[in-house]
Amino acid sequence: MREELFKWYSPNLSKDIEMQVFGHAGYPVIVFPTTMGRYYEAKDFKLIESVRWFVEQGKVTIYCPDSINELSWYNKKIHPSQKVQNHIWYDKMVVDEIVNKIRHKSPTGRVAVAGCSFGGYHAANFAFRHPEMVSHMLSMSGSFDIKSFLDGYYDDNVYFNNPIDFIQNSDNPAIWNMKIVLGTSEWDICRVANEEMSAILKRKNIDHWLDMRGWKEHDWPLWREMFPHYLSML
Repeated sequence: MREELFKWYSPNLSKDIEMQVFGHAGYPVIVFPTTMGRYYEAKDFKLIESVRWFVEQGKVTIYCPDSINELSWYNKKIHPSQKVQNHIWYDKMVVDEIVNKIRHKSPTGRVAVAGCSFGGYHAANFAFRHPEMVSHMLSMSGSFDIKSFLDGYYDDNVYFNNPIDFIQNSDNPAIWNMKIVLGTSEWDICRVANEEMSAILKRKNIDHWLDMRGWKEHDWPLWREMFPHYLSML
């Protein structure tokens, strides 16, 4: 399995960013890290190993960019408005410096995005903000409401980065053309969040799959079970 590490200076973030890439051909899939995870997390916790066959067969190339959660949502030293602004710059980095450089590798001109736990938030937020760039959104035990990080602060920037809010009023037709998977389980701490998001999508007649697994906990064994299944549907 081909593996490469890329490091570059991001003009959007004014800092270096790193990204691990697995594969030599196939559909581009961006995997966002969990809460304070790094770009190497998916490899370390064997999420990549769980989909080795798809990578080696040239069916997918998996891109694992770093996160800046420690500078945005989890940064307790700055004002909530700055937390959101830092995330907006991260979102712009993903658009300008990753997606726009790899989307031509897809037959649709769009990419798939995925993530586990807080990475599921990133996947959903990015997909619903930029549906014209995303063909598949694969969330595994994701959570979709970031208001708990903001101490009651709320403005337009919060709204447009809080999927549970802005998706209710979104009318971008590309969302209806996206393949959406909300993966969760009976014992998942994010089960309710997924059920709530599913209910919103259902009310808007947005086709999606609420994948409710059996008695599994919110952890890597569940996600290693889900990810190959989801990639098989690309």
